[in-house]
Amino acid sequence: MSHPRDVLLGAQAGRVQLPVCDHYSGVEARMRKSLQLQAELMQEFGACVFDVTLDCEDGAPVGGETEHAALVTELALTATTARPNARVAVRVHPVDHPSFEADMALIAGRAGQCLSHIMVPKVESVTDVDRAQAALLQAGATDLPLHVLIESPAAVHRAFDIAAHPRVQSISFGLMDFVSAHGGAIPADGMGIEGQFTHPLVLRAKLGIASACHAHGKVPSHCVVTEFKNTELMRMAAPQSLTRAGLHPHVEHPSRPDSPDLGGHGPERSPDRSGQRNRFGRHCGRLGPDQPRRAVA
Repeated sequence: MSHPRDVLLGAQAGRVQLPVCDHYSGVEARMRKSLQLQAELMQEFGACVFDVTLDCEDGAPVGGETEHAALVTELALTATTARPNARVAVRVHPVDHPSFEADMALIAGRAGQCLSHIMVPKVESVTDVDRAQAALLQAGATDLPLHVLIESPAAVHRAFDIAAHPRVQSISFGLMDFVSAHGGAIPADGMGIEGQFTHPLVLRAKLGIASACHAHGKVPSHCVVTEFKNTELMRMAAPQSLTRAGLHPHVEHPSRPDSPDLGGHGPERSPDRSGQRNRFGRHCGRLGPDQPRRAVA
């Protein structure tokens, strides 16, 4: 069976292909575990089958931001020196955080040539993207893509403008902060495995981000699913969030027998094309400060 990208003409979407999983971790032991798992699967499949994003925003202790930025930089450099095809990224602090400029100067300045991208959280407008791009240019990372995290109703409203920015490669949806930003208008179960696919405000936000990304050839990326240990719930969630997903430390292998059926939407397992054709168990969740992300809109 042919893939839609091979037969559809004039499609605006699908110009960027990324691995279907992006595993976020911020604690040193789990960052190392994530990189080790990535290395093992690269050895098994002959390709990098998921991204690892080392997290400064949720991983850095208060007062220890500089030391944490140095740590993730060294981890990224070590991993990509050993495995040049490894896809390693870093999530920095938001643009209005006191540590943002220092994060970008150190991480992009020293490791920009080996990172797959930098994730910028809590982006509210194109102005924030411009500021992040300026920091990359200042650090000498002229070609490093940005992934951005949209976490408020105002940012969702500006999603098309944000997606149009040439430096942006992917937009992720921050469900928990999005719900919080509504001040109680969305109940807590709007963050659950069912509510996040049925509450009208949450669903509208996901559709808006997906549409903006498809219009500009970028990759829409889903939010956290917290019920990562419940296989049946994961089976239910995966077909509803079809592009990128988070690989939690609980999930030891992307091709395990309990991987969810994507109902014909997910490509079959194959080690080629840098892993984007591998089928993954699309598990997202939280474990302490670690935040695996990316399912799909």
